[in-house]
Amino acid sequence: MAKVSEQAKNTYSERVRAYKQEIDQILQHEKTITVSMTKDEDEGAIAFKLMTIAEDRLNLASLYLLMNKVSLNLLAIKNEAFLNEARKSCYDSIISMEKVLTNTLDAPYSDYSDKLENIEAMPDEKRYNIIRKLGFTIDSVEEDFGDNTKWKWSFVDIEGRFAIVAKNLINFKTIIGNLDPRVEGYDMRLRMLRIVKEQLSKAADRFREKYELSTNRLDDFKMAVNFLSALKRVHVMLGETDQADSIKKKYEVWKAKMDDDEKKQSKAGT
Repeated sequence: MAKVSEQAKNTYSERVRAYKQEIDQILQHEKTITVSMTKDEDEGAIAFKLMTIAEDRLNLASLYLLMNKVSLNLLAIKNEAFLNEARKSCYDSIISMEKVLTNTLDAPYSDYSDKLENIEAMPDEKRYNIIRKLGFTIDSVEEDFGDNTKWKWSFVDIEGRFAIVAKNLINFKTIIGNLDPRVEGYDMRLRMLRIVKEQLSKAADRFREKYELSTNRLDDFKMAVNFLSALKRVHVMLGETDQADSIKKKYEVWKAKMDDDEKKQSKAGT
């Protein structure tokens, strides 16, 4: 490996120091919000503060990714510590959202719609931006880790939880009535729904892949099947009959395969 110049080391230190100062500011902001939440009795206020923390965590992840890029550019070293902090920040962001939105995957909208009432004032555009930012950040972290990482299969869990909070962030009570080209924000709402459907489908495929290529654990296969069922439910809510029927057929094939594998594993264990 080529020797790193002193100038490159000094430039690296200066840039990283500046980013770390931004990180400290974000963490202090989060601490202030967390302390204030203990004084709030209003669930709506707490919900909005948790969503703010979720966004802050994504900003942290972005800073850690930037520091890794600085390390690569100036020192030619991938900084696994920075990448791991970015990965954990994505988890923390999702956890904050789950506190607001629940981690309900395949259930009627009415089972978790009361949680959305706490953020009823959040515009669709804001919801879309959060979904897009979370997805982009997760993809960036995964890409910067590369294919040969010990965290390869842990990203299946992160992607799955992202798909769930993205789905649960959508107010299906109001969005369906606003799927009219004449209503402002129509294109953005379509993009938001597209992300959710794509991520539910991707999560199903990724959990099936994890089962087949890594764990051979039926829990992973069951998650894959549940994601398909949740996707079918979304299509049904949106009145997308053809898409719902297509996913239903895939679900039935996968469910039959899962049940067959479960019987085989049960016999092998006896």
